[in-house]
Amino acid sequence: MTRHVRFSLNLDAPANLPDTDPSVRYGILEGERIVETPPLEARALGPTYRLDEVRLLPPCWPSKIVCVGRNYVEHAKELGNPVPAEPLIFLKPPSALAAHGDAIVYPALSTAVSYEAELALVVGRRARRIKREQALEILFGYTCLNDVTARDLQKRDNQWTRAKGFDTFCPVGPWIVPRREVDLAAVRVRSYVDGHKRQDAPASEMIFPVDVIIAFVTEFLTLEAGDLIATGTPPGVGLVEPGTQIRVEVEGVGALENRVIREG
Repeated sequence: MTRHVRFSLNLDAPANLPDTDPSVRYGILEGERIVETPPLEARALGPTYRLDEVRLLPPCWPSKIVCVGRNYVEHAKELGNPVPAEPLIFLKPPSALAAHGDAIVYPALSTAVSYEAELALVVGRRARRIKREQALEILFGYTCLNDVTARDLQKRDNQWTRAKGFDTFCPVGPWIVPRREVDLAAVRVRSYVDGHKRQDAPASEMIFPVDVIIAFVTEFLTLEAGDLIATGTPPGVGLVEPGTQIRVEVEGVGALENRVIREG
């Protein structure tokens, strides 16, 4: 399995460090070493780095994080929501990004923070008005994503920007697996809370599959290389408390782990 990573030569770099920072690099993880590559490419540039001498970042730097809500029937039902007739789209800001191993900060403004395990798509090139038949061709690969949500604020605001946009509310990673190496028909999305399985469903149960999502999204906005699309979460979401360890698994892709800590 090829594992594309993004990293910083600054061990103290923040997770939401943009690509414009001179310390940011891309590469392929091979054991305990990283071979540097151009962004979202497999062509080696030559330099190699030990894993313990770099800071792993979210594996891409998106101009936007496009998310699909209520994309599993049973998840819509568990929250008492209707099943949508077309993809329900919202955005998360890049400032919400967190890397594998980073803390999810439980904000003082909320008393009801929840996890949402998701398969995420990484866009490989600029795309606009893509037909469903060509949709997968614009993808670079797949990664794991946790769509952390403040449920109380989501209900109170009657829209989702604040509830899903806090800093650290979008852990992603640890790496990207190229599209051609992942069999979507075999993918399952799982979450574990303190080692206990909470979610487990095949991606094939999505109401709107990957190609439909891409075609729908590119009807109204332009996707750029590195953009993320979160495809929705299966049933089994729940609330967490500070101290909780959350693990998101996407079969054939990887596992993303983050611990919840209290703000301040």
